[in-house]
Amino acid sequence: MRLRNAVLASASAIALVLAVPTSAGAATGDFLYKVGPGVLTGLADPESRVCIDLPELGNGPAFAPENLTSSTATVFLDAHCDGDIFYVMNPGKKLGDKLKLRSVIFS
Repeated sequence: MRLRNAVLASASAIALVLAVPTSAGAATGDFLYKVGPGVLTGLADPESRVCIDLPELGNGPAFAPENLTSSTATVFLDAHCDGDIFYVMNPGKKLGDKLKLRSVIFS
């Protein structure tokens, strides 16, 4: 049952990324996240359709993402956009401290 859920989640994420119109190769804007209490960092104009492992994480995951880009961001708890725990963030979406992430891919 767990394997089926993982396959379904991965297939859904891939289908979403492929279904959303893309720009010439980069999302416009900033993708922000915290790496510690009060420590905000982020990605500026991140590349589209490429999995990005978040830098500056240290030992734990990032949290509290803010998608201030023009593209949809799919964030993953695991590195390399792996795993069945992910969340899709529309442009302008801000999430709280409870959402953890290690990698992201933009439409």
